[in-house]
Amino acid sequence: MIDKKKLEQVVNEWLSKTDYFLVDLTVSADDRIVVVIDHAEGVWIEDCAELSRFIESQMSRDDEDYELEVGSAGLGQPFRVKQQYEIHVGKMVETQSRDGKKWQGTLTKVDEETFSMMTTQKMKVEGSKRPKQVEVEMTFRYDEVAYTKYLIKVK
Repeated sequence: MIDKKKLEQVVNEWLSKTDYFLVDLTVSADDRIVVVIDHAEGVWIEDCAELSRFIESQMSRDDEDYELEVGSAGLGQPFRVKQQYEIHVGKMVETQSRDGKKWQGTLTKVDEETFSMMTTQKMKVEGSKRPKQVEVEMTFRYDEVAYTKYLIKVK
């Protein structure tokens, strides 16, 4: 069985020399390794190949027979780590709470326990007969949401 902690150290050694960050690392029972990385400006296939070669240079095929896949987090996929929130500040995101409610808006702030987004909601404004569209900043704890993902809009 592949030691996941040792493998994570190997991946982090390569990442420390780049602007990439680790999103996910899994090792299945049949020794299938999946490494998912991300970067503020996107992930290049050449860098995935370089990380793959680096991992293979640090592991011995004589000791372990494994399958290795290195890839990017992917557009439109839910965020898994705080750095993904950080690189999307100022961009449109969609968030779904654990109770199923969805919001779309601009990601404005990210900290250790929460993130905020500006949304547009219909609200009754004092002195107005009808509800109006009003910008509202909403703050969520990471554990309150089922997912948050970058919102791809096609014009």
